[in-house]
Amino acid sequence: MRLLHVGCAMWTHAPWQGRYLPHPLGPRERLRAYAGWCNAVEGNTTFYATPSRSTVESWARQLSPGFRFLAKLPKIVTHERRLTGADEELRAFLEAIEPLGARADTLWVQLPGTFGPNDLGGLAAFLRRLPRTYQYAVEVRHRAFFEDARAESYLEKVLAGVRAEWVPFDTTVLFEKPPATDAEREAWGRKPRMPRRMTALTDHPIVRYIGRDDAERTADGWQPWVEQVAGWLREGRSPTVFIHTPDNAEVLPLARRFHDDVRARVPDVEPLPEPMPVEPLTLF
Repeated sequence: MRLLHVGCAMWTHAPWQGRYLPHPLGPRERLRAYAGWCNAVEGNTTFYATPSRSTVESWARQLSPGFRFLAKLPKIVTHERRLTGADEELRAFLEAIEPLGARADTLWVQLPGTFGPNDLGGLAAFLRRLPRTYQYAVEVRHRAFFEDARAESYLEKVLAGVRAEWVPFDTTVLFEKPPATDAEREAWGRKPRMPRRMTALTDHPIVRYIGRDDAERTADGWQPWVEQVAGWLREGRSPTVFIHTPDNAEVLPLARRFHDDVRARVPDVEPLPEPMPVEPLTLF
């Protein structure tokens, strides 16, 4: 069976409660319930603060071995220290996430929009120092990497040197028309205007896609990715795709819908798990 991971930017979200996930749920059940819908998640929480080891142990107990948890390096390492002088913080992060084991086989290095071609020497040195027990995925937001062929080639060379993946964040559908909802207006102010990049550097490509709050427009907009991901699977790669919308209210069924769209083209893709049943809300 071929393996396609799909997921969202978080594993708990108020609009999901009582609709897609049981409510209420304790902290030790939330990730387990989410994992009934998707087999991957963006570990954005680790960007804001390194969790305690006991918290990560709780996460690990809620997840099957085949789940993919893409843990993001803390912002103090990537944004505040810009990959230099943060050895202690990096060490604490690596120790904390250790209980996830193979579920966190790839670590995500998201770089600020000001991190440009002139900083690639620092990125290369940083990646070479990282433990080889992990794979690495790098997300850049400086437009030069998408508009300057020399900068793009240099970045690909740096990543290839350590077999790291380049994570694209496709925001083209979000920005194709003026915002129609409050969440879309907020996203227009926060999300980077990134072009669509569809080149994989490794056997484990990772894609971030953000659509609109209109589910049908979101699904229409991801069709190029359905074809690309199907092609990667036929080549023997194991992709991971994260689906976003501005309000993220419907991304759980949307992520499964993306998986279904790909599976319609590549039938031997392993099916997703069945979600936990949600008890209907009652008045009494």
